[in-house]
Amino acid sequence: MKPQFDKRIFWDVNFEKLDIDAKADFVIARVFERGDIEDIRQCRRYYEAQKIEQIILNVKFLPEHRMQLAAVIINHDITELKCYKNRQLNPELYPY
Repeated sequence: MKPQFDKRIFWDVNFEKLDIDAKADFVIARVFERGDIEDIRQCRRYYEAQKIEQIILNVKFLPEHRMQLAAVIINHDITELKCYKNRQLNPELYPY
């Protein structure tokens, strides 16, 4: 059964025409980046655990708080995520 994601996650694409099987990399990354817990649960029910793990390990960007959540969900250390490594290579300015 296909998951029912909140359309706000895919605000910049035509949600009705989105092929969630062909564009699994995009869908999984976007759900982990912008979805809530229920969206992530539906994603995990629909896609294989290995596929989610591989995509999350190689996604280029996740917000910092989402990196931590994703690492826990796929049972990996946060330092193994590509998006974490990218953030360490490109630190932000110190907020004043």
